Amino acid sequence: MSETGIDEEFAEEIATTCRTGIGDTLRSVIHFTQDGFDLLYLRSDLHGGDRELAKERKSVFVENERLGFDTHETYRRLADEGFEPAIGEYELTIRAFSDGFVSRVIVGDHGVLLTSDSLHIADFEDVAVSLRTMLTHRFGSE
Repeated sequence: MSETGIDEEFAEEIATTCRTGIGDTLRSVIHFTQDGFDLLYLRSDLHGGDRELAKERKSVFVENERLGFDTHETYRRLADEGFEPAIGEYELTIRAFSDGFVSRVIVGDHGVLLTSDSLHIADFEDVAVSLRTMLTHRFGSE
């Protein structure tokens, strides 16, 4: 059962988009809202294949990335008020660690979080554009 209200077909579409764009280095894909999250993809060699254990551990990432809902609103307000017109609209977040990456896209009240071993920023930008389009079509504009 989905905690975020997305159906299985849309969940598979998100996971496939990420898997295709990022490739074999993709570790996990999570769809999240303020109230819940769904683990859409987990690479088979992680957490002993235990999705419940993985979900428990991924909850820490999700809690942190939910802060992006507020940050996203702040950036939008700054742009609307003309404080920082030169940087444009928020598109994506990439967090780099010594052994991997956490990447996030937020549209409205929905976000997608990816973890990966390695990441070419251009590849994630392409995936982010696709995810933003999918989320906008499904849930409405930002």
